[in-house]
Amino acid sequence: MRRGFWLRFAEFILRPLLNVFTKRTWRGWENVPVSGPAIFVANHTSMADPLVIAHFLYDRPREMRVLVKSSLFSVPLVGTVLRSSGQIPVHRATRTAGDALRTAAARIRAGEAPLIYPEGTVTRDPDLWPMQGKTGAARLFLDTGAPVIPIVQWGAHNLHDYRTGKVRLRPRTPVTVSAGAPIDLSAFVGSPPTGVVLKEMTDVIMRRLRDDLAELRGEPAPTGPLHVSDEKPRGLAS
Repeated sequence: MRRGFWLRFAEFILRPLLNVFTKRTWRGWENVPVSGPAIFVANHTSMADPLVIAHFLYDRPREMRVLVKSSLFSVPLVGTVLRSSGQIPVHRATRTAGDALRTAAARIRAGEAPLIYPEGTVTRDPDLWPMQGKTGAARLFLDTGAPVIPIVQWGAHNLHDYRTGKVRLRPRTPVTVSAGAPIDLSAFVGSPPTGVVLKEMTDVIMRRLRDDLAELRGEPAPTGPLHVSDEKPRGLAS
């Protein structure tokens, strides 16, 4: 896995910090291909969990490409690292918003594995369960046929609690990341990308993330409809 200067610089700074402030449990590495096309989907509970998931993937090793809201590319140094490491900007609420999925599809065909937060933001579920998702991952599967691999994480919210805005950088905060076997979307192969099909596929993806997270948390998943966000998205993009 080849890494440019800025990605290695970020790794040089962030990995020692994560080693200090997190006590890590990695599961399911056998489900993370070290090369070849894939679509990673993950639950989103905190602004800290992208760093934790990146650490999990880099330790595999698998380089992480994530769809990120475009405003972060304007942040000094952060934007430089994002651009140089090949992260994919999402220009929300613009005519070019669809470019992110087209770029991601091209990257997948070239053998990369972008990571998508299907919720499009940090979950607003009060108990941090996955919400209703957006259709980006489903569209990419229909477009590329690449396996959709679920990644669930728990514990990063203790570093940064989005609900309260509090940051708690305590040494050896337990965090767990687990990758599962590819989600079975075979029933949808060859289907047209209609609204109904995309919603059904997205519900399959989100319920799998919810079930895998329940297993990770050691508690039953909630029943009933997925939580629907009534707030403007502020997290990473779908």
